[in-house]
Amino acid sequence: MHQSVLFNEVVEFLRPARGDGTLVDATVGLGGHAEGLLERYPASRLIAIDRDPRALERSRERLRRFGDRVAFVQGRHEQLIEILRQSDIETVSGVLADLGVSSMQLDDASRGFSFRYDAPLDMRMGPDSRSAADIVNTASEEELARILRDYGEEPRARRIARAIVDARPVETTTQLAAIVKSVKRAKPHDIDPATLTFQAIRIAANEELVGLDRFVDDAVSVLEPGARVAVISFHSLEDRIVKRALRRLEGECTCPPGLPVCACGAKKIVTVLTHRPVTATDEEIDRNPRSRSAKLRVAEKVLAGAKEQG
Repeated sequence: MHQSVLFNEVVEFLRPARGDGTLVDATVGLGGHAEGLLERYPASRLIAIDRDPRALERSRERLRRFGDRVAFVQGRHEQLIEILRQSDIETVSGVLADLGVSSMQLDDASRGFSFRYDAPLDMRMGPDSRSAADIVNTASEEELARILRDYGEEPRARRIARAIVDARPVETTTQLAAIVKSVKRAKPHDIDPATLTFQAIRIAANEELVGLDRFVDDAVSVLEPGARVAVISFHSLEDRIVKRALRRLEGECTCPPGLPVCACGAKKIVTVLTHRPVTATDEEIDRNPRSRSAKLRVAEKVLAGAKEQG
């Protein structure tokens, strides 16, 4: 059975602002968190969103016993406002987003997310994504280096980009991993040399960081007062965006230093409940090693009218 990371923490934090309120799992995946929320809060309803049709199919089966308490929507979490509008929902009692690639996607060799398997270089989370092979084989050396630097924080981005261009066409996961390892040697007790390159290309293919700060704004804007938004990230790029967005919504001034008075219109809309992110316990990491990098941030709506911000 799929193990949802930080399961107990999410279920505790996302108690609905109203007992019979609507919760949103904006990245439902295999439905583990959604199942826990529906069991814990039996009067609530839930909207389950995912861009991956295969994930929706699996979560639909898992959550079938909850009947019409669950509505399933194929889409991206960045489309939250549009999805709620189509459902004639104005406010919700909680929003969850579990970002990044899912265990199901990583473990399906045919989808090309992992260098552990020899597979076509795909990495698409949904039908709206661009394939990793398309990026690797058509982007310029400069663009590849930018992707590796910005999305993977890869210190050897330029050398790896040059090696990829020289080796084209690159068609499989193992071929790409071998190219990276020809430039970047493995170090004892360190991550695999290909890890950051695969992360960067996956993020670019799926536009994972596009609109993330706006999603946090949108999620807060539809929360009822007292309701909460919870976001789980798995790498520093996502976590940094979420942290800054929540700080801004908590009223932190974003004006340049030296201004005599605040001009950014900072206003406290949420209270951040996790000034340090919640991370997995040693026991959870032992059970589920992928939880090691998970970081949970949660904020509670304190003021109606977040739509007016910005």
